[in-house]
Amino acid sequence: MSRNRQSSLRLPSPANVLVGASIVIVAFLLLTPVVMIVWSAFIDSVFISFPPRGYTLKWFDAAIRYPSFINGFVVSLQVAAITATLGVILGAAASLVLVRGSFPGRGTMNTLLLSPLMVPNIVLGTALYMFFIGVSDRLGIDVSGGIPSLVCAHLLLTLPWCVRLISANLIGGDRSIEEAAANLGANPWVVFYRVTLPQMRSGVIAAALFSFIISFENLELSLFLVGPGQTTLPIAIMQYLEFNMDPTIAAISTVQILVIAGLLVITDRFVKLSRIV
Repeated sequence: MSRNRQSSLRLPSPANVLVGASIVIVAFLLLTPVVMIVWSAFIDSVFISFPPRGYTLKWFDAAIRYPSFINGFVVSLQVAAITATLGVILGAAASLVLVRGSFPGRGTMNTLLLSPLMVPNIVLGTALYMFFIGVSDRLGIDVSGGIPSLVCAHLLLTLPWCVRLISANLIGGDRSIEEAAANLGANPWVVFYRVTLPQMRSGVIAAALFSFIISFENLELSLFLVGPGQTTLPIAIMQYLEFNMDPTIAAISTVQILVIAGLLVITDRFVKLSRIV
């Protein structure tokens, strides 16, 4: 009895204390900038001071009235929505082939689909810009700027994540249900729509949301490919910082943080992010 009581009162080992302290320090370093941005969006002063003079919502009103932020937000929404839709369609098809198929070169195809993750975005943006310029010179059509080029570029970033998310969902699926449906006379399209697709649903939703987030907050790749009169929200924020330094930028950044955080929470409810990140 006394031994059990002593074991229950045993202090944690120094290694566990060190690991716990390291986790707390890392979390503090990661969250402090985010908390400071959100806090500075509400202070009633152009310059950050402590204690603050007061709190206000006027910086959010100023952000809404700034045309570049609104236009950038709309363009980012359009590009992210199109990219997420195409990424899910292509990613679902690729995942079905990679998980269910058996053919020579499957490993090479899987590596090729995931290869954009290995290239820095700034390098990928430069290469794509040079590629679009070369295509424009050959065809005589300007394809280097605008939403189509942004969508094509963002697909390179989102497609690998779509494949990983949907493949992780397919691997845990029960193929015996599909075989039973086929044995009962269902054609392949009915099997896919009635059996396979419901099994992929959580992975498809998570892939769509994750793709939307990646496209919506991308800066490095978009910087090379925006056209005249069209800019994304991250680029509009960067351009605003060149000539202004006030909490308006914190206000629009807070909106962006809330959108991305909300989508990440929803994504984690369908597929645990720890499985694919």
